[in-house]
Parts: sequence; C-alpha cells; structure tokens
Amino acid sequence: MTLRNITGVSEFLLLGFSEKPELQPFIFGIFLSMYLITVFGNLLIILAVSSDSHLHTPMYFFLSNLSFVDICFTSTTIPKMLANTQTENNVITHAGCITQMYFFLLLVGLDDFLLTVMAYDRFVAICHPLHYRVIMNPQLCGLLVLLSWIINNLHSLLQTLMVLRLSFYNKVKIPHYFCELNQVVKLACSDTFLNDAVMGFAAALLGGGPLAGILYSYSKIVSSIRRITSAQGKYKAFSTCVSHLSVVSLFYCTSIGVYLSSANTHSSHSRVFASVMYTVVTPMMNPFIYSLRNKNIHRALKAFFGTIAIKGPLAFGWRRTHG
Repeated sequence: MTLRNITGVSEFLLLGFSEKPELQPFIFGIFLSMYLITVFGNLLIILAVSSDSHLHTPMYFFLSNLSFVDICFTSTTIPKMLANTQTENNVITHAGCITQMYFFLLLVGLDDFLLTVMAYDRFVAICHPLHYRVIMNPQLCGLLVLLSWIINNLHSLLQTLMVLRLSFYNKVKIPHYFCELNQVVKLACSDTFLNDAVMGFAAALLGGGPLAGILYSYSKIVSSIRRITSAQGKYKAFSTCVSHLSVVSLFYCTSIGVYLSSANTHSSHSRVFASVMYTVVTPMMNPFIYSLRNKNIHRALKAFFGTIAIKGPLAFGWRRTHG
C-alpha cells in the first residue's frame, strides 16, 4: 500500500479498561479520586514552595516544576478517559489523538529530565557542598529547566509528525485508555519501519541518557557518603536523597513494567494496567513521598493555611464594618 496522509480517518476508538457497563461507575470513581488527589497534592507542593522564601532553593525549585508537570501529565489523559467512561462514548478525534500524543510525550519526557536534574542537584549538594550555591545558581537552574522543555518539545513534535505520515484503516480501535504512541503506530496499515527506528533511537537517547545520568550521580553520592566518618553525617546526607530515590525507583520500575508487558502482544490489558502505574499512580504518589518526611514542606503549608485562616475572618470583619 502506498503512503498517504490520514485523510480518511477522522476518529479513533479508545477501548479503555473494560467494556462491561457494570464496571464503568467503579472505574470512574477510582480514577476521579486519583486524579483529584494528584492535582490537589501537587498544588499543595507548588503553594508551599512559592509561599515560603526558605524554600526558594534549587531543590524545591525543581520539585515545584515536577509537581506542575505531573498535574499537566495526568490532565492530558485522565479527564478524557473519565468523560469517555461517563458518556460511554470511546471516540477520540484524529486531531484530539495527535494532540494528546504530543502532550503525553512532552510531559513524560519532562518528568524524566526533571528527575535527572534533581539527581544532579543532590550530587552537587553532597559531593561539592562548599561550591553548591556557586554551581547551582539561579541562571543554571533556569537553563536546565528551559533545556528540558526545548528538547522534549522537539522530540514530541518529531514523533507526532512521524505519525502523521502513516495511513490507517477507518475506525481504528486502540487497546488503551489514551493515544499511546507505540499502540497507534502498531495499528497503522502502512510501513512503520522509520517510525520504529525513530522510537527506538529516542528511547535509547532520551530514556537511557537520563537514567545513566541518575545512576552516575548516585554512584558518586554513595561514594561520597561512604567517606563520611560519623554515622549521623551519613544519615543526614542519605536522608536528603531518600525521597528522590523513591520517586525515581517508582517511575522507572513502572516504565520498565510497561515495556516488558508490551513484549506480550496477547496481553493488552496487562499493558494498560501497567501504564496506569506511571501515568496515574506515580504522579499521585510524588507529593506524599516528598512531603511525608519533609519538615520544611510541613512548616510552609502550616504557615500558608495559618495566614489564610487569619486573613479570612479579618476580611469578613472589614466587609461588615464598611458594608
């Protein structure tokens, strides 16, 4: 079949988790709850960092960026899935599918890059503490985040343009709850060799590269911690990395799980549920992981809500006096 643009395909069908009507309310309730927790939890992190001047440091700057990306990340897929579940209409337009694919690739890549930048920040803080403020200056922090956005924008744009060159049969059924790149390419009726090559190269470069950076940073961190003589010093140095290590482990373990499940072509449901782990569960867990043991976040949130509690009655009293 000769290549042609997707002019005959105006919509795709997202098969989701289950077609059984009796399961739809349960699925809707579970994912709505997880989505609201994700948005609320990450918003709290952003509010805490922005409202407390003591948290205006590189580590918390990157953490607030990660929280913002996680909110956008889940908002790319979950609201559409919830709408489909509620209306029992699994259709997504061709334009909507391409748009969703673009933002999904952009934001999952940003998650990966920000975790790498945060690992570098911990490396500098532990291995070069005397030069930390000089190395991790505001200009470098802003540049690292900007480069992450630029690189992942270019990557997601390339991948979506590559999909636009493919041909599809009408009424394509995607065995997923969102337009995942790999699943969409598999369903094309034209030659996908170039797409597969680009996806493989991008996965090695943009997936393997950040992972190698994280592993290198933590190998240096472990080596530096081992040279610390006091047990208290070792504990203090390691405790600053525990939250980040937990998030990195959760992100990469679930991503690898998706990759392994994709090798089994007869288990599309296992791939869908594996995808939930890094598209929904990981962004939902990040605020808990970073805030549960973080006294600075606790203090900032108490101060923030305390200020609101004080201002609320004062504003009400002012309105009654001048009303």
